[in-house]
Amino acid sequence: MCLAVPARIIEIDGDKAVADAMGNRWNIRITLTPEIEVGDIVLVHAGYAITKVDEEEAKKTWELFEEIAQFEAERQKAEQEED
Repeated sequence: MCLAVPARIIEIDGDKAVADAMGNRWNIRITLTPEIEVGDIVLVHAGYAITKVDEEEAKKTWELFEEIAQFEAERQKAEQEED
């Protein structure tokens, strides 16, 4: 299974960029999406921006990731309480 993560472009230098998703930043390439500008939101897969996405769709995905993280934290807490 492949996963592409929405991230906001915060810096661009040639075909290199810095992307931010929920406070996590990483270096990516925008070779496949040369029209991207700082502030745009893109889907990042395997270190490459593969397409520009709508901010509302990105927010929905970020909310789902947050729900998953909360669920996992609650699961781990419940396991610790059982021990």
